[in-house]
Amino acid sequence: MRQPLTALLWRVVLAAALVCGIGLLPWFSHTDPALTVLKARSAERDPTPEVLADIRAQLGLESGPFSLLGQWLGGLWHGDAGRSWISGGEVLPAVLQALGASLLLMSVSLLVAAVTAVLVCARTLHLGARRQLDGRRAGGGGSAVLAALPEFLVASVLATVVGVHLGWLPALGWYGPQWTVLPALALGLPAGAVLGRLLGDLLPGAFAEPWALTTAAQGLPARRVARRAVRRCVPALLPNLGLFVVGLTGGAVAVEQVFDIPGLGRTTLQAALAQDLPVLQAGTLALVLLAAVATGACRIAARLLVGPALRDGALTTLHRPVPSIRHVQPLVYGALLAAVVVLGLPRDPLAVDTGERLQAPSLAHPFGTDALGRDLLARVGHGALDTLLLALGISAVALCAGVALGLLPRLSGPLADTVNAVPPVLGALLVTAAVGGGAATPAIAVTAVAWTPLAAHTSALLIQERATEHFAAARQFGAGPWYLLRRELLPAVLPPVTRHALVRLPGIALALASLGFLGLGAQPPSPEWGLLLAENQPYAERAPWAVLAPAAVLALLGAFAVTAAGGVRWPGRRRGRTGDHGSGEAPAGPSSVTKELVEAR
Repeated sequence: MRQPLTALLWRVVLAAALVCGIGLLPWFSHTDPALTVLKARSAERDPTPEVLADIRAQLGLESGPFSLLGQWLGGLWHGDAGRSWISGGEVLPAVLQALGASLLLMSVSLLVAAVTAVLVCARTLHLGARRQLDGRRAGGGGSAVLAALPEFLVASVLATVVGVHLGWLPALGWYGPQWTVLPALALGLPAGAVLGRLLGDLLPGAFAEPWALTTAAQGLPARRVARRAVRRCVPALLPNLGLFVVGLTGGAVAVEQVFDIPGLGRTTLQAALAQDLPVLQAGTLALVLLAAVATGACRIAARLLVGPALRDGALTTLHRPVPSIRHVQPLVYGALLAAVVVLGLPRDPLAVDTGERLQAPSLAHPFGTDALGRDLLARVGHGALDTLLLALGISAVALCAGVALGLLPRLSGPLADTVNAVPPVLGALLVTAAVGGGAATPAIAVTAVAWTPLAAHTSALLIQERATEHFAAARQFGAGPWYLLRRELLPAVLPPVTRHALVRLPGIALALASLGFLGLGAQPPSPEWGLLLAENQPYAERAPWAVLAPAAVLALLGAFAVTAAGGVRWPGRRRGRTGDHGSGEAPAGPSSVTKELVEAR
């Protein structure tokens, strides 16, 4: 009873700190809220001292930030979240309406993501259910490309092609169920590709467990075996699914902008840019509460799916060593990526030639030109250096922080939920207020949130690995904490989490440049890849190559990262204990653990 109360108190403290920090955002950033509100209300009106004084009196700014925050918190107890500083309307009904739209979009997006994840793992399910996997893993090139596609780019393509040209589905607005299809596809396809990669990483271990041998001997249909394997792997994915729930609700800003959806992400973004604190605080609080509910539901679902085996330590490990197989795919993807960079570096990325604007690919310009006549190959090649190096550095920091905090789930669980509830733009604004603007702002903002899915993944794997038979046997035979961590937990946790970090590498590269485009980091004419996408998006219909070139290179990076991640292994991990994926060997019993402990001593 004490542990749940401590976790609940820790979660409440973090949520209160976040909401209070947002309430003090204008004063932390040394900006005048009255001036920001005036610009949001009427950009043409002159900010005279009299006008600003009138706005301060209307909003009660003269009483100070702590008084405003206290009044807002006091109103929450009576169901009053205040009034918008911009529109003057009540905040709570507007936030609840936006939350309803986002929850509907999130639900359909999760359905799309689930179907996509199953399709990504279809080959593994087919072979594993028929005992034909033989240690092989499904190729990750296609899913990596899908996971690396920017959501706003997918949204723009779907809106233009399916909504406008073909007219199959509505492209703008939010008036009924059919308006949810295209935005749900834009959000669900990349998310489903990531979930599919994580699921495909676990399935071979599930098919090698003793129950799979038993069902195969009983002659059960392959479909039932595949369903049971998915059910066995789902508990380890549920924490990340909880993060996706919040991310698809509050982080769907770009998609909501493209399709003109009045969702919570778009509402929070507009409130953050206008410093409409009552709306911003209420929206963030709604996301924090959603994160708490999603986490609790996922935790209960995981315990129900695993059953008493989690309590009794009767599980077998899902993470088994992969045979050393030389794959050509990462070499091909790496060579293509290096060729693009090498060919683009000798060219001038800043040379403007308006007579050559939006030219199609040719021998002179293999990737075509942008709206200013600049060579896209040059801009992609030069942008690779900063984008790739910074993304790799952030991924390494996020991996280390995620694993370290994931080993402490009672600390990291509520912290990850709270951090994940902060929309990316709001996180960047908070970082700017704390450390100031500059080129480092996007890196700090992305690093501050990039560790959360890795920590959730680590915690989920850690809980299941501690419930395995070989872990219980090692502990019964006198293994100490350091031995258990070094020889039992880390070999099972670190390789899949590292592969997960590599899957998210293209997303980190895109997030960095996207924040720079919003004015929170690098500015034009910087050739960062995400900035290239955002700059050329308005010309996607007239000159599709201007968008396809940086998108293709970003997808190439994702394919290279995921296929190279397939060879990530724990050095020197024992193969005799866990067996091959497709061999069906059961984990060794306590005798092998005893022998190893004796040798270690």
